[in-house]
Amino acid sequence: MSKQIPVVDYLVLGDSPHLVAHECTSCGARFFDRRNACAGCFGTTFKPVSIATDGEVRAFTIVAFAAPGVAVPFVSAVVDCGGTSVRGNIINTEPDPDHVKLSMKVRLVTTSIGTDDDGTEAIGFGFEPIS
Repeated sequence: MSKQIPVVDYLVLGDSPHLVAHECTSCGARFFDRRNACAGCFGTTFKPVSIATDGEVRAFTIVAFAAPGVAVPFVSAVVDCGGTSVRGNIINTEPDPDHVKLSMKVRLVTTSIGTDDDGTEAIGFGFEPIS
């Protein structure tokens, strides 16, 4: 059996994959990257919070040009997950305006990014439309 690792620190794998943010204990601002201080209030204490796995597309773009080796087109989006903005790709649907819309309901899904020579599989995340 191969080992799986998340491609970002804030992705939790397992039976119920989800994202975990750092929430400022002073003002409630949430961040996915490590912080020494809050960008909103300069507080310095944070607690981990699980982020909703269902959301709504707030903004998106269809990417037609990318670095060599990156398949295009793809949809890059900002998704509102229960009040927390998450940047991710819209996957498992056609990357065109007939299939991706503002306010579209989506859910977090994991996807294989690749496997190294030792058999370790990198797992990323995206969002797919909720039918």
